[in-house]
This record gives sequence, structure tokens and C-alpha cells, in this order.
Amino acid sequence: MNHRYFVPFAAVRRQPTIVVDSVGLGAALTLAHWRGAATPGPLRDDTSAGSALRALHHPETPGLEAQAVTANHFDVDGFVGVWALLHPALALRHEELLRLAATLGDFRELDWTNPLADTALKLVCWLNAEEKTRFYEPFGAPARKRREDEASAEKFAWFLPRFAEILENPAAGRAAWGPEHARVTAAVAVAQGPNTQRVGYAEVGLAVVRTPGPLPYYALFGPTAGFDWVLSLYDGQRYELECKYTTWIDLESRPTLPRLALGPLATRLNALETSGRTWAADGPTDTGPLLRLAGSRKLSKAQRYADPDGRPIYASSIAPDVLEHEVLAFLRAGYANIQPKKYWTWAEVKATGA
Repeated sequence: MNHRYFVPFAAVRRQPTIVVDSVGLGAALTLAHWRGAATPGPLRDDTSAGSALRALHHPETPGLEAQAVTANHFDVDGFVGVWALLHPALALRHEELLRLAATLGDFRELDWTNPLADTALKLVCWLNAEEKTRFYEPFGAPARKRREDEASAEKFAWFLPRFAEILENPAAGRAAWGPEHARVTAAVAVAQGPNTQRVGYAEVGLAVVRTPGPLPYYALFGPTAGFDWVLSLYDGQRYELECKYTTWIDLESRPTLPRLALGPLATRLNALETSGRTWAADGPTDTGPLLRLAGSRKLSKAQRYADPDGRPIYASSIAPDVLEHEVLAFLRAGYANIQPKKYWTWAEVKATGA
């Protein structure tokens, strides 16, 4: 019989504790895809929830006997991993669905041909909607002068006893997930329609998406599995380049190329830009670095994490074909003598950028 229970992250040293989607000194067992995390080799997975589910198949894993479970933040992947450890039988019964939800939540990727895809979307939309309504948006704790590792415990306390009902009967949460689900499915229709074109440059991991206007991430990134850069080209010469979260973590399923610092590309684009606006980029250690024309105010982390259709994207003087050429040339030059591999260290990533 399972007797595991959730504890706030600050309590990790008060008893043997399994740490999910986080790292912490004194953990009895770490189940995280974070770069360099001490996740046992047989339990490595693309998502932290995937590692938790693998652990349930290997009950002999040292440290899994610990009863306390924690995470230092709340997101879909971490929550699913924590919940799975607390409800192992139900989690294994719905393993494929939970894996899809965790991947959608963290990487914004989803195979829409999978018969469980729409259910996974409903689960994630329910988590997103209830989180924003009852608490605060992802990365919103600092604006409320709170620490995420402390504030997120309140989210876990609310969601953990309620998730099973929605998992087994998603219709019970329709009032919450309905609006975002409708918005995303409408955007997926656009992303799959004749006005959207996608081109992939596999040698540098770049997907180029030409579509009329900004889309929710679940529609924009949904079909980009296997690519780690997404260049979005919108009507009106509006653009964003993003390095996906898939290269912030230790991806298990495939080798990747290391991130490149985008400063030199921003400098090159600023030499071409005549709109009066300035190209700016986030650093390579950001969870999802963006390169875009900046506004008068720098976007907050919460705004950058939120969907592209919810933030301003400014018109550039650079033609879309020219921008695509510049991005592709930058990536090809940066990766000229680099081979993909698994488990890059941050030191290696920074050395590559230098």
C-alpha cells in the first residue's frame, strides 16, 4: 500500500524525501530531467513525470521507499510526477495520457494524431486555468514578492486531491478547461491549414513556421517535436525566434546540439533593421530564450513564458526571407564543428557560445 505524501520543498531535509522536477541537497531520490540532476540512469526520461512513472515500474530503486515527496515549483510536468508517486496504481493505468500531458506542459509538443491527444490537452488546460484563477500564473511569484518554492506548496495542496477526478472524467472540469481548449483547438486548425507552412532544417534543429498571426504555444510548437529552435514568421513582418526548453534540460530520447548565445545574431539584425526598434535576446541559460524586436518595456519572465498571442510582436523592416536566411546562416556557422550528443553540461554550453 502506498503511504507517500507531499511536503513543502523547505522540508526536504526533515525526513527522507523524493525530489521531483527539482534538485535539492539531501534528497533520498531525485527524479528530474534538469541538466546534471542525479536521476538514476535507468529512470532518465524526457520529462520529470516520465522519470517518476519509470520509477513506479522499478520499486526496488534505492530511495523510492521514502514517503515524503516534494518539488520546488509548480508546473504541469512536476505536478504530474508528484501526483503519480502519490497515486501509483491510477498513474500506471493512465501512464500514456500522463506522459502526453507532461510533454505538452513542458515542451508544448503534442502529436495530434494520437487518440489521447485531445484528452491530454483538456487536462493541461484544466491545470492552467485553475492555477491562474485560484493562485497566480507561472513565474508570477516574484511579482507578488513570494518565493516560488514556498508559494507553490499551496498549489500542490489544492490540486493533489482533485486531479484524479479530472483524469478519470475530464468532462467534470469542462467549465475550467473549456475556454483555453477552444482557443487552442481553433489555433491548431490554423496551424494545420493551408495558410501555415513549416520547413525544417534538421541539421541545425530549426523549424520555420510561417503563419498569419501569433498562436498559442500548444498549436505553434505542437508539431515541432525533434526541433529545438522555432522561427515564427507572422504576417506584417513580425517575427520571433525561440530556443525551446528541450535544450535547457537533459533530453533522454535523442541527442541535441548545445544552445548558442543569441547576442551576435541580434547585433547582425540590428545592422539591418531600419524600423527604429532594436533586436534583443535572452541569455542562453533562460528556460526559453527569445530573440525579438523589443518594446519600450522589457517583457517579464511571466510574459515570455505566456503564449505569443498574448504579447505584442512588432513589425520589422527586414523581409521574412532575409530573416530566415540570417537565422539559418547564424545557426549553421555556430554548429559548424559540433556534433549532437546527450547530457551537455552548462560549462560546455557556455564554452560553445564563447
